[in-house]
Amino acid sequence: MKKSMYFYTNGTLKRHENTLQFISAENEKKHLPIEQIDDIYVFGEMNINTKLINFLSQHGIIVHFFNYYTFYTGSFYPKESAVSGNLLVNQVKYYTDSEMRLSLAIKFIEAAATNIYRNLRYYNGRGKNVEEGMKLIERLQRKIPNCKSVQELMGIEGNIRKIYYDSWQNIISQEFEFEKRVKNPPDNIVNTLISYINTLIYTRVLGEIYSTQLNPTISYLHEPGTRRFSLSLDIAEIFKPLIGDRLIFSLLNKRQISQKHFSKELNYFFLKLF
Repeated sequence: MKKSMYFYTNGTLKRHENTLQFISAENEKKHLPIEQIDDIYVFGEMNINTKLINFLSQHGIIVHFFNYYTFYTGSFYPKESAVSGNLLVNQVKYYTDSEMRLSLAIKFIEAAATNIYRNLRYYNGRGKNVEEGMKLIERLQRKIPNCKSVQELMGIEGNIRKIYYDSWQNIISQEFEFEKRVKNPPDNIVNTLISYINTLIYTRVLGEIYSTQLNPTISYLHEPGTRRFSLSLDIAEIFKPLIGDRLIFSLLNKRQISQKHFSKELNYFFLKLF
C-alpha cells in the first residue's frame, strides 16, 4: 500500500537509479522505493532538480511545499494522465447552472454539519457539556436544504462553525486558550493547530482528486479562483471535523502536544517541526 512521505529536515531529494534518495544536511543517505510513495510533503529546505521532477511526474507523485511557518506554499502537480473532456464539460455545466451548483454545495455543507454535530454529541456524551451548542446547530441544520443561494448557505455554515468553535473550550484541556477562530495569522496554539492540520487535509484531498478525472480548479461551494485548487476546499469541508478536529482534541487532551512545541515570533504562533 502506498503512503505519504513527510520531510521535516533539510537536505537533498534526488533520483538514484530507479528509486529516490534523500541526503540529509548531515550527509546521511536514505533510499525510498518509488513504488511505495503516494505523495510527498516538504516542510524543510529541500534541494531538487529537473531530473527528479521528471521522475516524479512519470510516477504521478504530487509534492506539497510548506513555508517556515508550516503554511502551504504550493504543489508540484504532474501532468494529468486521467483526463475526460466529457467530465470537464459537465463540471463546468454544474457550476454555471445556479440550481445545480447549489444542490452540490448543499450536500457539502450537510455532510460537514453532520460531522460537526457528531463531534459535539460524542463529547457531550463524555461529560463535556456542549448540549447548548448541539441544539443551536440542529436548528441551523434544518435551514440548509432551504437555502436559495450559495451565499446564504455559506452564511449558515459560518454560523454553525462559530457555535462549534465556541464549544471547543468545553472540549479541550483548560490549559489551552481558545476563544474564536483566527486564521491570518493564528493568534494561539489551538488556531495554529487548526490551520496546520486543515492544510494537510486540503493537500491530501488534492492528491485524491488527482487520481480521478475531476478538475480540481472547478468548485461549487467555494468560488473558483486563480492559483488555487478550490474543489479540494469543497471536499475537505466534509473531513475536517471527522479527521482534523478529532485529531486536535486527542493531541491536546492526551497532552501529546504542549506549549513547548510552539514558538511565537512577532505575534505569530507556529508549530516547531524541527
